[in-house]
Amino acid sequence: MSSFLDYIEDRLSTFGPVLIKPMFGGYGVYSGSTIFGLISDDILYFKVGPGNKTDYEAAGMSPFVYEAKQQKRIAMSYWQVPEEILENPDDLREWILKSLAESKKSKSPKKKTAAKKKVKSAKQAARKKIKKK
Repeated sequence: MSSFLDYIEDRLSTFGPVLIKPMFGGYGVYSGSTIFGLISDDILYFKVGPGNKTDYEAAGMSPFVYEAKQQKRIAMSYWQVPEEILENPDDLREWILKSLAESKKSKSPKKKTAAKKKVKSAKQAARKKIKKK
């Protein structure tokens, strides 16, 4: 493990048991089965959503961006964690809890839209029609 990963593991241990697992050339940061962070190129990113995005914007942070096929740049909902936050255990705990909350929100099942329900109904009707033949 690199010295940066050791450093991050040490800093995050003040929160509680955290697991860092290799993933897509970087690392995923987990609390239990919930991923709430990424590490890439020695930068720590936490999950961001409506409940904590303004914290990252106010700190001047930016999202994790990767280059997809055809040189298309994709921004993910993980934003860089400021160094000042990593150095302050109380602030770090607060940012981790907010990131975990956002991660859990994004894991929850989403309501089906009317358009998706309509397509599903049409598929079911088509299957019934085929079975009758």
